[in-house]
Amino acid sequence: MNLSMKWLSDFVDVNCPIREYAEAMTMSGSKVEGYETEGSEISNVVVGRVLSVEKHPDADKLVVCQIDIGQGDPIQIVTGASNVTPGALVPCALDNSTLPGGKKIRKGKLRGVESNGMMCSISELGLTLNDFPYAITDGIMIIEEDCKPGDDIRDALGLNDTSVEFEITSNRPDCLSVIGLARETAATFHTPLKLHEPVVKGCGGDIHELLSVRVENPALCLRYAAKVVKNVKIGPSPRWMRERLRASGVRPINNLVDITNYVMLEYGQPMHAFDLKYVEDSQIVVRNARAGESIVTLEGVEHQLSEEMLVICDSKKPAAVAGVMGGEYSGIMDDTTTVVFESACFNGASVRTTAKKLGLRTESSARFEKGLDPANCLPALQRACELVELLGAGEVVDGVIDVDHSPAPKAPLYLDCDWINRFLGISLSKEQMISILESLDFRVENDWITAPGFRVDIEEKADIAEEIARIYGYDKIPSSVMVGEAKASLTEKQRFERKISDIVLGAGCYEVMTYSFISPKFYDKINLLPDSPLRRSVVISNPLGEDTSIMRTTVLPSMLDVLARNYNNRNSAAWLYEIGNEYIPKGENELPDENPQLVIGMYGNDADFYTLKGIVKAVLEGANVQKWDIAPETENPTFHPGRCAVIFKDGKELAILGEIHPSVLNSYGISTKTYIARMDMQAMMAAQAPEKQYRPLPKYPATTRDLSLVCDDELPIIEIEKAIRAAVNASVLEDVKLFDVYQGAQIEAGKKSVSYSVVLRAMDRTLTDEEADNAVRKILKALEKIGVVLRS
Repeated sequence: MNLSMKWLSDFVDVNCPIREYAEAMTMSGSKVEGYETEGSEISNVVVGRVLSVEKHPDADKLVVCQIDIGQGDPIQIVTGASNVTPGALVPCALDNSTLPGGKKIRKGKLRGVESNGMMCSISELGLTLNDFPYAITDGIMIIEEDCKPGDDIRDALGLNDTSVEFEITSNRPDCLSVIGLARETAATFHTPLKLHEPVVKGCGGDIHELLSVRVENPALCLRYAAKVVKNVKIGPSPRWMRERLRASGVRPINNLVDITNYVMLEYGQPMHAFDLKYVEDSQIVVRNARAGESIVTLEGVEHQLSEEMLVICDSKKPAAVAGVMGGEYSGIMDDTTTVVFESACFNGASVRTTAKKLGLRTESSARFEKGLDPANCLPALQRACELVELLGAGEVVDGVIDVDHSPAPKAPLYLDCDWINRFLGISLSKEQMISILESLDFRVENDWITAPGFRVDIEEKADIAEEIARIYGYDKIPSSVMVGEAKASLTEKQRFERKISDIVLGAGCYEVMTYSFISPKFYDKINLLPDSPLRRSVVISNPLGEDTSIMRTTVLPSMLDVLARNYNNRNSAAWLYEIGNEYIPKGENELPDENPQLVIGMYGNDADFYTLKGIVKAVLEGANVQKWDIAPETENPTFHPGRCAVIFKDGKELAILGEIHPSVLNSYGISTKTYIARMDMQAMMAAQAPEKQYRPLPKYPATTRDLSLVCDDELPIIEIEKAIRAAVNASVLEDVKLFDVYQGAQIEAGKKSVSYSVVLRAMDRTLTDEEADNAVRKILKALEKIGVVLRS
């Protein structure tokens, strides 16, 4: 809401700098976003009177003018405009002046003749024909205002108003008006509010002989009031009205349209004017639209209506969409002679739903949807008719049609002064509280408070306390220490996620966050098979776009997308992780399962399969998941078939890790080897051991035996390690470490050499060589059963 300070002065006297005004209003609850003074970009531009116009000696299309600027000797200006005549008053930008847009004017010479400035058109002053209808667009502005040479052009043309922009919250629709903000201003500065009671003289006649109104849906139309104006004279509005509309951000059009806009801004009550000759049978019917009906609005676009929409109709067709916009034949034409002024109150939710479905958000709908006061309809209608008479725009027919279905007023609230003082931590007297409430138009009788109808936000005594607090001054309320104790603790799931996150961070990865909704095309980019169950996703009914139209069933494309963005931004390396949900659909009307997954992605900076496996292993150890198995994975189309593995425990998959398939990397535009691991957080939580067992530091030395073995190339390393561990008593076998894998000329084709370091230690004694050798014999015997022999 833009508030003209000149307009505000009609209702309340504010004698303070604009910055001080803005700060005070913000502190009292009416937040000021900013303020702007018209013409602030204009400097050193004055009114000048043309004394003479002579032909330029060296140019056919230029003339040399002598201009009186009220500062002694006249100045000389050369112009190409053809509408300048002696005696005319014109805007003169003098030497070293500034125009809107930062344009600088300096003296110079045109075809050898000195020119000490420039005469301005309306566009060069930042104005339009709507602001000054008597001006022309292709020439110098000839001023018809009451002014004299030397006057500042801003004062002469009314370009000196200050507009304050307020942020109006949805619970305060009354402040979407000059009167509403004037009331807030008066209460804030403890200044009297000067309200005007509209007076309409009338011209006789009876409105009921010209018009009838019927409301068929009183639940959506709380009140409908109308008056008729005949012998309408269409023309420009007076300058004072055009100035105020312009300062409020509204374009002046003509006197009748400007009156409806002026009243909407002043009273906060949207209005509409109908040309009576287009109202069939002189009947106005407020009803729901019928199936198949449509309307062409004032903007010239046809809109299909649905049955829940409220429309203003004549006896045959819709003439306007209630609270949103009028139809093409409901506006004011040049040949309009009789006008119906409508002032109504419509259900806010209905107006918002209709405006959204039609894609029409207007100043009118923005006010109605917040909930207006039906009691404001008649005063606003009277004000509009008063302005009609004041501007000589027509004759107001006597009488008013008022179909009133206003709801019963709210029950009064008790003024509990002790409770309010305790609640706010202040000590105001009852008289002070009543004075504050009355300044806001509340009525207090016998300690019972009746809120005005326009205060739709007042529901309980806490709302009364808020009104008192903001006018009294939040800065005056003493601060106090909060009493109470906050008791909160992390859930088991939160503790587990934080522990896993700490492990991955410690491994050198950076956390990322991605959207849970993705494009269906992402499944194609990761080579997901057409019949894969992962393609069955939850579809979003109102997506922001195709790229965010489904909920992901796998986190892999999200991580690949982030890695691709880093790679394409020329980051040489990226080690990233995320704990994000996958959404697995269930029944038709059921919410999906949300499965949290840890996904780790990396490329560059020595990233390889074994580095990723080491991080995965550290996560499993940190989660206290023991005795897990690992197996190669060749069926997953997202990963390289020979460089992918699955980790599982008791038949339940815990993780999949490996190198991304080259075709997938190509679809993401990544030209380097990339590795990803996906770990099921719920499965890891379920698989973790109950608690970690404490093991004291060993007192006795360890015995180490290195074994170089030969086996088939296809035999997984994990099978060898499992056989070693199974062959020796766990109380003696401390660790098994792989330290070499070799394939070459010295090894038979189809075979490989693997070397392990086997660490043996007893907790109660030093192992003898015989015990160590016996353990090694058991290991070799167990390995022979799976085709592994000692390398000779």
